[in-house]
Formats: sequence, structure tokens, C-alpha cells
Amino acid sequence: MSELLFEIGTEELPAGFQKPALSQLKENFIRLAGELKLSHGTVVTMGTPRRLALLVDDIAESQLDSREKVMGPSKQAGFDADGKPTKAAIGFARSRGANVNDLQVIDTEKGEYLMLVQETQGVALSELLPDLLSDLMQGFSFPKSMRWGSCAATFARPVQWLVALHNGSVVPFSYEGMAASNMSRGHRFMANKDVELESVASYEEVLACCFVEADPAKRRAAVITEIEKAVAATLDSATTKVAVDEALVDTVCNLVEKPFGVCGSFDEKFLELPDEALITSMREHQKYFPVVDTENRLMPNFVAVNNTDVKDIALTRTGHERVLRARLEDAFFFFAGDKKLKLEDRLDALTGIIFQSKLGTMLEKTDRIVKLTGLLAEKFAPDAVEEACRAARLCKTDLLTDMVGEFPSLQGNMGRAYALNDGERPDVAQAIQEHYYPKRAGAELPASDLGAIVGLADRLDTLSGCFGIGQVPTGTADPFGLRRISIAILHIIEHFGWNLPLADVVHKALSLYGDKVNGSKETVEQVVTFIQGRFVNDQVGRGAHQEAIEAVTSVGFNDVNDTLKKIAALTAIRDKDDFAVLAASFKRIRNIIKDNKATVVSEELLTEEAEKKLAALFEDLSSEVEPMLERYNYNDALAAMLTLKGPVDQFFNEVMVMAEDDAVRSNRLNLLTAISTLFLKVGDISKMQSST
Repeated sequence: MSELLFEIGTEELPAGFQKPALSQLKENFIRLAGELKLSHGTVVTMGTPRRLALLVDDIAESQLDSREKVMGPSKQAGFDADGKPTKAAIGFARSRGANVNDLQVIDTEKGEYLMLVQETQGVALSELLPDLLSDLMQGFSFPKSMRWGSCAATFARPVQWLVALHNGSVVPFSYEGMAASNMSRGHRFMANKDVELESVASYEEVLACCFVEADPAKRRAAVITEIEKAVAATLDSATTKVAVDEALVDTVCNLVEKPFGVCGSFDEKFLELPDEALITSMREHQKYFPVVDTENRLMPNFVAVNNTDVKDIALTRTGHERVLRARLEDAFFFFAGDKKLKLEDRLDALTGIIFQSKLGTMLEKTDRIVKLTGLLAEKFAPDAVEEACRAARLCKTDLLTDMVGEFPSLQGNMGRAYALNDGERPDVAQAIQEHYYPKRAGAELPASDLGAIVGLADRLDTLSGCFGIGQVPTGTADPFGLRRISIAILHIIEHFGWNLPLADVVHKALSLYGDKVNGSKETVEQVVTFIQGRFVNDQVGRGAHQEAIEAVTSVGFNDVNDTLKKIAALTAIRDKDDFAVLAASFKRIRNIIKDNKATVVSEELLTEEAEKKLAALFEDLSSEVEPMLERYNYNDALAAMLTLKGPVDQFFNEVMVMAEDDAVRSNRLNLLTAISTLFLKVGDISKMQSST
């Protein structure tokens, strides 16, 4: 066993490129090693803005010897009547690099066939490494790549050096004319020199001596330590702390090779800005962390993270403060200017923003959102229809403000701030902000009914309109984020427990577009089916019982929370002994009735005792279960339905369904169809046989 150390030195990589690149490096090595039949131990990747490194322990010195049995043509096709090899046998042997004499005849279930046993000696790792490393270099997929100098290959940033060591010895490998060596580089500013690497075990330690923390996890922890230390050194740590933004920590971690924190301050007048605007100004442009008091109120302070240690901390602090002040002055100017014009006065200007070339302007979209919001509010917030529609009317106007133009991520947040400044009701302002929630998968959902209603209206309008003009997601192409929009619709409806017939509201959303879209029944079905697909994937991903999901959604999907209740009821009852037998009987019923639709049973045509008993029990059961189904009480309904297990078994044991008499046969099919119809109001339980 041996070890491999591979480091790719580059110009500074963008922060967002590093984690995916390290994942690809690890995954690609494991895949390639598997294809080459090279066993190995632990695979670790490390990286900084200037390097991507692969460290492998216990990698085999050579491939495993292999012995492969390859089947060829039949003996009859491979040899003629005189026992001489035919073209089929000769061609098979040649294709495998063997001689006809190497072929064996073996007996199989299909008769005698030719077989070739090939034994291959494993190739030494030293011979495989150059090609393996070359494949690793070419296996990256970056959001953007570039060429440099005379290189034909591309990479995220120019490659500056390569380290490739096998058991401490340099691998004879080159990439675009750059030969690998054992020399890495230290910190660009604090140790700008070549550094000799020797082994996997000493990799981190050697670089640490050159002010490089190669392990991203350790460097991330150091970032948090540094920003906390910077605050403690400058402010009263008993009353102040850093507001740690985990995403910003990740970004900063990938901007430095060794972090050094410095705490600065800014003019208190900037605290007049909305918190979101102030934080965004610090975070997006400068990558600064805000400071808060014990009640999480913003303080006129910030923490910056440098890539170098500085001798004059006061001078560095002044530099950061000067840069931030310019940013905050811009934000303050935008905020003051935006407040001069009310959101309502910006409405007409929405005609200048195109929502989608075929679907019209943002003002037209706003009009549709208002109408959809009114429809939803009448159902789910009847006492606040006016407020909901007011929020819908204003929800997109902050797109026209200078602040949102500078910081698009503040849309909704600035809408809320400006609405409050205009004297709008607090619940209206909150709904303007929340209608964008959730902003991404797993993110915060709206807290208010009004925010949820406006958000639903906005998303349903987008989803329906795109399908109405044929803009349907295909493969990985989803330019309007319709998958994400559908998941948001599902999560909002589920969170608030609303019973909303999707087909009805999608039909309404399409009708509001007029002749801009295809508002046919087929389009409605297409939209609902698309949402259903996202629902199934989402529920499976969250650990719901897959066969219960299929049992319910295969019958129909229109009301999200009704569907969830049915899935929960089937999941809860699936382990009962009687359910297993009943599910099997139900499948038999479905196979027998086929396309029979009638459910009317004539009592005078019931001749056998078992069918009389089943019909009588079913009549009583229907009267008991139907009210339960109307109240969405699927648990009790299914428990009651289980009482059919015995009578159904007896019916099949004693009654010939396909009787010679047409009327009797039809009557028995109608009875089974009626039973099937009742069960299908919850789900097709025959789909759950494998789980029972």
C-alpha cells in the first residue's frame, strides 16, 4: 500500500467554486480508481483560494489481477460439421485478442456455447498515475472557465503549479506543458515562496508553517474565532456580539488562506436604514459581519476578515471604515430618495418592467395577482380581503426603487419598509415582505395569512402563465424556476392547512391571461400534474411512505392537504394484519371489474348467502363511512372498511362472480365496483401489497 498527494495551484478561485470543485475532485478520483480496479483507503480533499488538494492513503501499488469469463457464439455457430472454426468463432477470438485454440466449449441452459477465459495481470500504479491525474484535471466542471497564455485547456483560473507525489516521489506528469513537482507555494503575502512537500501526513503542517490553513473546516472555525476575538478586543463582549451569518462565514472562509479579524465602526446615522439594507450593504459588497447587542439590535460596528496579519491595526481599521462609509452613504442616499415617492405612486411605472415577453408587463401581472389574491382571501381570510388585495397591489412596486436596483436581494424587505413609511397598515407591509417567502428550498415560510395568500397568487400566476405559453421545464432547463415555485406552493398550502382545489385556481389563473395563453382543460391538467410530480418527489424526499403516496396520487391529486391526510391514514393502517389480506382482495376486485362503472345493486338478484351478507354489510358501511370521508376522517373510515375483509373473502370463496346469467353477473360486478369506488375515495390500496 502507498499514498498519493496531488495539489493543483491556481490564481485565486472564486469563493463559490471551491467547495463544488473539491467534491468533484474526490468523487472523480473514487470513480476512476474504481474503474481501474485500484483499492484505496481514506480519500480527503483540502483547499484554499489558491489550491485544490487530494490526499489518498493506502492506495494499492497495482491493479488487482483479473480473470474474466466471456461468452461467445454457440458451438453450432462457431464450428462447422467438420469441427473447423467458422468466421463467428475466429471473429470472437480476434475481438478479444485471443486465439481460436483458447476457446472452450461449455454447457449452458441454452445448450453448448463457446467461452473464453482471459486472465489479465494488474498494471502498476506508477504506470497508471499520469493518465489518472490527467483525467482528474479534465474532470472539473466550473460555472465559468477560462484559457490563459497559449493553453488549449480551460480551468476556473490559470493553473500556476502542480504537485504530484507517490510515496514522496514526483509523478512524471504534466498538464499543458507544466510539469508536476514537489514544490507548492506559501501564503501569497506572508510567505510568498516555494514550499517543499513530502507526504500526506505532513501536508497540513508544512503549509501551516507558511501561513496557509489548508483544511476548509479548520479555516472556517478560525474565521469564527477571529471575528469573535476582534469584537472582544474592541468592544464590551458582555453587551455586544457578532451576528454570525453562516453563509457569509462560508464565503469568507473561501476568500482567505488564513483569517485575521478587525473590528471597526460607522456613523450612527446609518442605523436609520432598515436593518436588512444595512446588513446587505455590509455583507454583499464588503463581506463584513454586523455587530448586535444582547437584544440583537444592530450596533454601529462591523467586523472585517483580512487575508493578512497587519502591524498597524488602527490603519487597517480606518481603511475598512472608509470603504464601508462610501457604501453606506450610497445606501443612505438611495433610501432617502426612495422615500420621497410613495409605493402607490410607482404603480404605473410597472409598465416599464416586462414580466415575460408573451405574458406582458409587471403591471399586468400585478392586476392578475390582485384578482387571484381576492379570490383566495375570500376563502381563507374573509375578514381581510381588502388588506390582502392592497398588499397584492403594492407587492411589486419596490422593484422600481433605487435601493432594490442596487441590492435585488432586498425586494420585499424594502417594500415593507417603504410601505410603513407611507403609512400603510402593518399587516399589509408584512404581507409585501412575506409574499417572497420561501426564497429558497427549506427557507422561512410566510408567518401571516396575507403574506401566504399574496405569495400563492404570485406563484400560481407565474406557473400557469408559463405553462399556458408552452414554457414547460425540460430536463435541467427551468429558466423560470417552476419546480422551485411549485415546491413553494405546496409548502405554503401544507403549512397553513388550507384545502385548495388546485385545478380550480389554476383555471382561474389561466383565465385572467385572456387570449395571451392556452387556457384549455389540457393546460390545467398539465399544470396540476406538474405540481403532483413535485409533490411526490418532495414527500418521498421527506421520508413519507412511497407506496401510500402512489396509492393516493394514482387515483387523483387536487387538494394538497386532503392528499396528505389520505397518505397518513394509509401509512398508519398498512401494518394491520387484516389490511394485507384486504389489499390483495382489492387487487382481485380491480382485476375482475375492469371497465365496469355501474354501482347499482338489485337486491332481488342476490341469490347466494355470501353475496347477500356482503351487500348488506356494504350498505351499512357506506352510510357510516361517507360522513367520515366528508369530514376528511380517513383513519376511522379505513378502520371501518377493514370490516369488509371477512365478508369479501367469503364472497370470493362461495360465489361465482362471472355467472352465466347476464343480469346476475352484472349485479355482482356492480357490487364489487361499488366497494372499489368507496375505497378509491381514499386510495388504490392494491398499490400497497408489497409493503404488507
